[in-house]
Formats: sequence, C-alpha cells, structure tokens
Amino acid sequence: MLLSTDIWVGALIRRAELGGAFAMVARKGDPRAGAVLVKAVDRRANTARLYSEATRGDGERFWMQPVRSAFEPDLDAYAERAARIDPDIWVIEIEDREGRHFLTEPVEAEPS
Repeated sequence: MLLSTDIWVGALIRRAELGGAFAMVARKGDPRAGAVLVKAVDRRANTARLYSEATRGDGERFWMQPVRSAFEPDLDAYAERAARIDPDIWVIEIEDREGRHFLTEPVEAEPS
C-alpha cells in the first residue's frame, strides 16, 4: 500500500524540521496522488537544486534533477511550467544551511 501524497509530504517536512531545516508547502496538489517537486535551497552558498520524483522500469521510485541550474529563479520557472501541465503537482521548499533535500529514496547524480 502506497502512502497518500499529503501524508508523504508531511513526513518529509517533519524529517527536514527535525534535521534543523525550514520546510514548507509552496504549492499544494492532489492529496492522494499528486506528483511532487522538492526544491532544496542552500542559503550559505545561495544555490538551490530541484528534485522530481520518477519511477524506474522495475517500479523503484527515485529522484532526479530535471533542471541543470542552481539558480533559484530557473527552478521556480520549471515548477510553474510543471504546475500548468499538471495541476495536481506539489512543490515543497526546504531551506537548509547545507542544502540537504531529506529525501530517503535514491537520488540520481547531479547533472553535469
């Protein structure tokens, strides 16, 4: 049984807060089955990364970086375009001194 998106998002936010980060829902999507984008912001370096959930052919869930930029406005523009295409999408923002994303599933290597 899969968790509903709203419960999964709540757990991610709680994990980030327990780790000393600030996390919030920037855009609320479908509570049951909305896709999720996670923006991890590193305030010390003034950079950010965007993570999008994906599923491998074997059904394993992982996260990938759909944007090759660490410039926050580029990431926000991608999230806005994604929301126009998929109105059920969630956008979670995590601000952390180390830029951690707090995702527990595998994360694909950063694009070069």
